[in-house]
Amino acid sequence: MGNQEFGMQHEACAHIAKSVKEICDLGLEVGIVVGGGNIFRGRQAKEFGFEQTPADHIGMLGTMINGLILQQSLAGVGIESQVMSAINCSLIAESYKWIHAMHALQKGRIVIFVGGTGNPYFTTDTAAALRASEVRAEILLKGTKVDGVYDVDPMTNSNAKKFDTLSFSEALAKDLKVMDGTALALLRENKIPVYVFNLFKQGSLVEAVMEGKGGSLVTGE
Repeated sequence: MGNQEFGMQHEACAHIAKSVKEICDLGLEVGIVVGGGNIFRGRQAKEFGFEQTPADHIGMLGTMINGLILQQSLAGVGIESQVMSAINCSLIAESYKWIHAMHALQKGRIVIFVGGTGNPYFTTDTAAALRASEVRAEILLKGTKVDGVYDVDPMTNSNAKKFDTLSFSEALAKDLKVMDGTALALLRENKIPVYVFNLFKQGSLVEAVMEGKGGSLVTGE
């Protein structure tokens, strides 16, 4: 969590917690799907000489670490949250059950979803699309280190062109790396738009929710 590629930064965790509190104070129901790429990515399997399935399992455990850190960071700003895991680890997180997640959201608790989908070969993007579909989310907000969707990586190409809006079909056809294809297809099928924004910019989460400014919106045709 933070600007570094691996590990956690206290400042970044505190920033995210305060940003989430700002939108909770608006009375919104909030679910958060947490990744684990700052600890281990499944795609590192070949680099380490690992089989893909256990490599993905390691990544899932990384999401649990991040989820618990986020829960404690939220508690530090007075926000109650509930960690639900797609993989069974009952001593530290409740196993994900759709009905329990819905009840928690309706009671005003933040639900932190960890463990991905519970299966190897599926990304955090797909887990986010799945949970958004299950809880009937109005929108999926994807917080990243860049301020939207570009035709090429803006971190390495100063001539990158930003899209303010685009369709799911356009994102898939141009392979714009908004999210993986499985996630985009699921969101398109369930008519859930995606808003991509820079999570680490001050006030960007409230702007995304209230104004839809500063990022990129991916929506239906």
